[in-house]
Amino acid sequence: MEKEQIAVFDFDGTLTTKDSFIEFIRFSKGDARFVTGLLLQSPFLMAFKLGLYPNWKAKQRLFSYFFKGMSYEAFCRYGIAFASRVESMLRKDVVERMQRFLSDGHRVFVITASIEEWVRPWCELHGVTSVLSTRAEVVDGVMTGRFSTPNCYGEEKLRRFLEVAPDRSSYVLTAYGDSRGDEALFRFADVATRIR
Repeated sequence: MEKEQIAVFDFDGTLTTKDSFIEFIRFSKGDARFVTGLLLQSPFLMAFKLGLYPNWKAKQRLFSYFFKGMSYEAFCRYGIAFASRVESMLRKDVVERMQRFLSDGHRVFVITASIEEWVRPWCELHGVTSVLSTRAEVVDGVMTGRFSTPNCYGEEKLRRFLEVAPDRSSYVLTAYGDSRGDEALFRFADVATRIR
């Protein structure tokens, strides 16, 4: 029996030309609040750049600064509206490859360290329903500013994928990514394409 074809695409820097985390903050908070927040968080961001502070902690700290206390409903509305902004920062050639997999009837996943509520709306507009991402914690309808899952990066991307596609012998896997966060999937894939 012929094996199923599965394609996995990273989001930031692979399907897009920009970091959607940064762009979503600017989109939802405006440039002035964005710059102020970056300045206030700069000691932690600098420590991250120097390798003294873990990636996920720096990301969660920035996320918490901007979104802690926001209603989940409002956060989702921003995520839906952000899909139109994503259109302006696409790598069209990579999106076309994704669309070819879909039109050929293959299963397509977007696996990203970004937050589901601003990635999934764009993905669903383009026919991708399988989105694996970092999840934001919500309690009583309010954003806590924390993540409810590990940051979906590196080995965590592969772990999350294997939760939904555990039978490795049943499919041929093609992976697209642009950074070291995609290396675990690259090693696991039959075909790996680094986007530059």
